[in-house]
Amino acid sequence: MRLFRYFIPAALLAATSLTGTAQAADVEMWRLDCGNIEIRELSMFSDSFHYAGQKKVLADGCYLIRHGEDYMLWDTGLPAGVVGQPANPEGPFGLTLERSIPDQLADIGVKSEQIGRIGISHYHFDHLGQAASFPGATLMIGAKDWEALHAEPLPFGADPNLVKPWMDGGKVDPVAGDKDVFGDGSVMMLAMPGHTPGEAALLVRLPDTGPVLLSGDVVHFHEQLPDQRVPPFNANRADSLASMDRLTDIAEELDATLIIQHDAEDVAKLPAFPQSAK
Repeated sequence: MRLFRYFIPAALLAATSLTGTAQAADVEMWRLDCGNIEIRELSMFSDSFHYAGQKKVLADGCYLIRHGEDYMLWDTGLPAGVVGQPANPEGPFGLTLERSIPDQLADIGVKSEQIGRIGISHYHFDHLGQAASFPGATLMIGAKDWEALHAEPLPFGADPNLVKPWMDGGKVDPVAGDKDVFGDGSVMMLAMPGHTPGEAALLVRLPDTGPVLLSGDVVHFHEQLPDQRVPPFNANRADSLASMDRLTDIAEELDATLIIQHDAEDVAKLPAFPQSAK
């Protein structure tokens, strides 16, 4: 009974943060170019044998959010070692990256040590690649994904070396459920498990642009949403489908700009760097 008594106010608070109007906050967001991934056989993104013989170039976006004088990165893209390297002509995909995140941040006068938080949608290398460039930041990652990075054997796509500063004792915030990052409803990590056990999306309420919903890897391109195409490498199929539904429901309810982070067609939904969305 005591647990139930405390659970209800907490649940109501979370619901209010998500559906209510955020307090006025000085919030700004930039899209950073964190690489491209050439998929040479798109059928790997459907466990029901769709997309056979198709190819697609996936964008890899990272996002800088300024909340007052605080800075947060959402995802950290491909590893910096890929910068300037030609795409490997062999294998199922090819990676390219033109500039590192710190190099891009310098264009807008932001230093690496100013990044106080790194929010990670999930543990795959194309989202964690440059996290270690910001060892002083608090790592915000789904609690189950953080557990997975300590598992033996490691699940598909998990590389603890990419988060070595935090494996060695850096500050970690293992996020369970939804998380109101700054406590005013303006930036929220939203639990969207399925692709990985701790997968998350990010809702950013901008004062002029309005709500923007960043998908993580709930889906990789728009066609997967109406067709409900689940990659065979996802951790849980049922959770994946439920998270697809939640993603679209939130976008519709809040009239949010939905950005599928890997869909190159969505890059133009935000101003081109170094311009920001406000």
